[in-house]
Amino acid sequence: MGTLAGVISIGLAYVIGSVPIGLLVVRLASGKNVLNEHSGRTGGTNVMRTAGFWAGLATAIGDLLKGFAAVWLVRLLVPGFPWTHALAGVAAVLGHNHSVFLMERTPAGLRLRGGAGGATAVGVGIGLWPPIAWVIPLVPILMFGVGYASVTTLTVGGLMTVGLALAARSGQIPWPYAVYGLGAVGLMLLALRPNLDRLRRGEERRVRWPFSKREAPKPGTDPGTA
Repeated sequence: MGTLAGVISIGLAYVIGSVPIGLLVVRLASGKNVLNEHSGRTGGTNVMRTAGFWAGLATAIGDLLKGFAAVWLVRLLVPGFPWTHALAGVAAVLGHNHSVFLMERTPAGLRLRGGAGGATAVGVGIGLWPPIAWVIPLVPILMFGVGYASVTTLTVGGLMTVGLALAARSGQIPWPYAVYGLGAVGLMLLALRPNLDRLRRGEERRVRWPFSKREAPKPGTDPGTA
């Protein structure tokens, strides 16, 4: 019964992570379909570019909360099984990046669309160990200071993983929670491969300060982002 409950809980975490917050926010805020805008992702950065700063902020908060809710619920349903909690966290991030609610048919087969997983991954991290919330203030600093959403996502994910590893080393949390961080960063890297390629070519689009005058993208560059 414990194994069955664990499998069901991990599946539930995936479904919760799959809820396309960004799609819903953009639809309500502007009537647009965010899947057809810029990068086509459902994360906060693409929502901000599509429907404005406040829509992007609402999406980021919603994505963080769904990650937190997914792992909190699994810890409630299956207490005392840290590997199940860690796998559920990875499943929630996977659901955000490849949502079962955003399935579409392509010439190559079925495709599950979504975001890059940054906010959801941090939400899961907070659900596993609340003190890791210290990474949240770094997001606007990196986002609007460095100017690249992909760099921000990976940096915050990496710092979260280091924080979880240090907490595990000191005995504050089980080691599987730190392993969750590695899994989450791996999923982010997979999702952000196109962004990293554009960054290497010097073509990645920068994130501008809120309410600043918008700049047209350089000719020949891909406007996609996280």
